[in-house]
Amino acid sequence: MAQVTGNLESQRRQYDLAAAAAAAGFASVTVIDDDLGRSGSGSTERPGFERLLALVCSGNVGAVYCIEAPRLARNGRDWHHLIDLCALAGTLVIDPDGAYDPRLVNDRLLPGLKGTMSEYELSLMRQRGIAARDSKAKSGEFRFMHPPGLCWSEVGKIEIDPDEHVAETIR
Repeated sequence: MAQVTGNLESQRRQYDLAAAAAAAGFASVTVIDDDLGRSGSGSTERPGFERLLALVCSGNVGAVYCIEAPRLARNGRDWHHLIDLCALAGTLVIDPDGAYDPRLVNDRLLPGLKGTMSEYELSLMRQRGIAARDSKAKSGEFRFMHPPGLCWSEVGKIEIDPDEHVAETIR
């Protein structure tokens, strides 16, 4: 949720897509922002993305506008599923790089590659984070959040919080 309240530029860019769709001649524009603040990890329901899939399947969607196409789906499986449904329904996929008709093999190639590369990029970032954490742990520098009432001392030991009120409450 902090990203939703603190990163307003990204939201503004997303809402500007509605104006771009209207300027392109789409008579009816629907902004789906139900998933703001929800994780894309796959363990959280995403009613906005599910609604998007349903609208595409209805055959009444001319185009899906997105800032970064693969981020719309947040994982490769969902992204490729969306592309498949857009191809079946004749729905265009439009991002800042262009407009793609997934029914055409060449137009399907680039969005597919974008999705695959996005997934690979996330995997690399995850691997780097894990390697950095493990390296800090091996050198004894790894710090993690303690339960309330405990903290790191100046010499790197776990101790009861020096705040007397907190320490008394814990005791």
